[in-house]
Amino acid sequence: MNLYFLEFRDPLFGIIIFFIIIFVITALSYWFNKLKKREDYKHLDNFLKQFHEVPSQNELEVLVSKGCLSEKSWLLLANSFTKSGNYEKSIEIYSQLLKVADKTNYRDTLFLLGKTFYMAGFLERAKQTFLEILKNNPRTPQALSYLLLVYEQMKNYTAALDVLEPLSELKKDISVEEAYLNALIILNDVKISSEDKAQKLLEIYKKTNQMTHMIFEYLFRVNPKIAWENLDISKSALIVDILWQCDKKDLNFDIIMQNSFLKELYSAKKYIKEANGSFVFELDLLINLNPNTKATLGFEYVCDNCNQTYPFAFHRCSNCHAIEKMRVELLIVKDYHRDFSEESNSFL
Repeated sequence: MNLYFLEFRDPLFGIIIFFIIIFVITALSYWFNKLKKREDYKHLDNFLKQFHEVPSQNELEVLVSKGCLSEKSWLLLANSFTKSGNYEKSIEIYSQLLKVADKTNYRDTLFLLGKTFYMAGFLERAKQTFLEILKNNPRTPQALSYLLLVYEQMKNYTAALDVLEPLSELKKDISVEEAYLNALIILNDVKISSEDKAQKLLEIYKKTNQMTHMIFEYLFRVNPKIAWENLDISKSALIVDILWQCDKKDLNFDIIMQNSFLKELYSAKKYIKEANGSFVFELDLLINLNPNTKATLGFEYVCDNCNQTYPFAFHRCSNCHAIEKMRVELLIVKDYHRDFSEESNSFL
């Protein structure tokens, strides 16, 4: 019996009991935390599952009114839907937030709704939304700018010009937008003849010295002679794609021979042999290539304002909405037109 009590009072036995107790407590804490995390993840999954499909208007109204997320979190969620192109979800969220949003954030939320309508292509809804903002806050430049874009997309250029007046009163530079819209009005007027359009466009160009690519794209298409006579040779690089695509019969060689860039350009196209090389790499390569090589000049178009690249010419950047910011970049590409011509000739 005494031996038993001696063993019980043995220090080694106490240490073993101590570590057993620590192990049990650690194990219980580990499993308790794991169970808690599982429940948290389950709760989060259940919440996120609500957004796997577009919730109905009533379901979204309940979610917003319950305050499951703060207003800022809802706005971030709507913005993420907008960036992913899921405009319907964004519109649903903004619409419900407008019913419960703080009055101090009402105008900002309404603007985001109008912007999303515009991006989704709901132009009439976007117009009404921006007009509602301007009804109570007429000096809101962001709403005015987007209203101008809406009218432009709706091809209501006269209404777009009217929007420029309040923007001008807000000390905004509207000269480029004014020239752009006036050019669009002329180009889209079916009652004006091609000759009259050319003269009116030239008046805009001479008055503003803007919209070079837009105006000369039309002039070289309908009347190359007038285009060459009015072209500022120093701006040749701005319309290099238009000049490259001109037919040989439409070229004014008297003007071309007076400008080194034009001589290099048309030597690269093998229309003339007046340049042995060029500081422009692409032109230099084409000048020195064998004429039978199936290579030609290609183009891509870069917005100098936001660096967005497009495969086609533009006058207003669809990303940042800047006007007259297009830069033409040269590329060496395969001449598919020559391939097609040779394939066609092979059947003769």
